[in-house]
Amino acid sequence: MLNLPNKITISRILLIPVFMAFLLSKTSLTYLGVTIQWGAVVAGLIFVLAAVTDGIDGYIARSRGLVTSVGQLLDPLADKLLISAALISLVGLGRLSAWIAVVIIGREFAVTGLRMSAAVNHIVIPAGKWGKIKTVTQIVAIVFLIIKIPVPVYGPWLENILIGIALVMTVVSGIDYFIRGSHVLLDEGDGS
Repeated sequence: MLNLPNKITISRILLIPVFMAFLLSKTSLTYLGVTIQWGAVVAGLIFVLAAVTDGIDGYIARSRGLVTSVGQLLDPLADKLLISAALISLVGLGRLSAWIAVVIIGREFAVTGLRMSAAVNHIVIPAGKWGKIKTVTQIVAIVFLIIKIPVPVYGPWLENILIGIALVMTVVSGIDYFIRGSHVLLDEGDGS
């Protein structure tokens, strides 16, 4: 039977198609001459809710001693699915360059591969501070890309800065993982 943190993680996975349906819908509302893509606003709220559940399930699992192997597998999978779904959708909507999505998603696959290699050898490479910073910067950038706020002082420059920061943190955290996990790669390379 699944415990509470795992149920929360599964709910995050189940929110992904709902999030995508609203994000990819072409629903809008015009009020006082301002057109708001309400589907995107709802998608942004769902994305934030799903992102917040990541912290909640982890906190509950650690504080109540409910960390399970299922949770350790599902939690990062749910995160990667959510971020990948958002990035791919934003590329499809023309709000994000494909190369940026490839770098971010590619980093996720590379780190997952490293962590899986480590797990086979019963080694855990825990999330570091750079990984946590990366996650926050990605979430903030994605929310701004999802919800296009039609306000004069807010423009694409802010989105570009935010996605730039997220991209830098993605690369830095990936390098950090590989430095901290280099012993796993070295052990694999010498056949031991």
